[in-house]
Amino acid sequence: MKKILVIEDDLALSAGLCFELDTSGYLTVAAYSCRKARHFLEGEHFDLVILDVNLPDGNGFDLCREIKAIAAELPVLFLTANDLEEDVLKGFDLGADDYITKPFHTQILKRRVEVALRRGNSGTKAVEDGYDDGFLRLDFQSLAAVRGGEKLNITPNEYKLLRLLTANAGNIVTRQTLLEKLWDCDENYIDDHTLTVTMNRLRAKIEEKDHSYIRTVRGMGYIWTGGK
Repeated sequence: MKKILVIEDDLALSAGLCFELDTSGYLTVAAYSCRKARHFLEGEHFDLVILDVNLPDGNGFDLCREIKAIAAELPVLFLTANDLEEDVLKGFDLGADDYITKPFHTQILKRRVEVALRRGNSGTKAVEDGYDDGFLRLDFQSLAAVRGGEKLNITPNEYKLLRLLTANAGNIVTRQTLLEKLWDCDENYIDDHTLTVTMNRLRAKIEEKDHSYIRTVRGMGYIWTGGK
């Protein structure tokens, strides 16, 4: 049974949506805020997330970015009243599988849920435990890295950075996301300059003339290109 996280602060709409999905054979979990959604995402497995943009304690776009940073393969479907073109494009740019505006037809929504789940099952799964292209091999479980047969000395924070980038291969990971994920508020303050230095040091370790893995998007962040 497919498990769906419904993140919607309108209680009546959330209840109705969960009822329709449950009667269609899905198992739904309702979250009414970003905080509650994060709690569920940390402790449970989901096959799809249905996400509103306007939430009482945050922004659905930011939450989508967080979700894709830790689980790029998890399908996200926006369901929101925000129907401006720039909002729709932003949703897709963040990696959403679909963007549906309110009001909506229930049967069309359920069909789009089916499509998103099918796409998620048949698509290429994001790397979670490692990366291996024959030249560069990364093992995030054992914290081992080999480049061209030579073992690399990679720091814990560099492994975290690599995992975030490979999990979002082909998509921009913003500098802000990297700073938030690599160092939390309980550790020493890390600024943009330190992130740049760390990234440059990492690239020097894993890349060479014929193997470039990380592309800088000026003013935004970085993209894992997978050696292309």
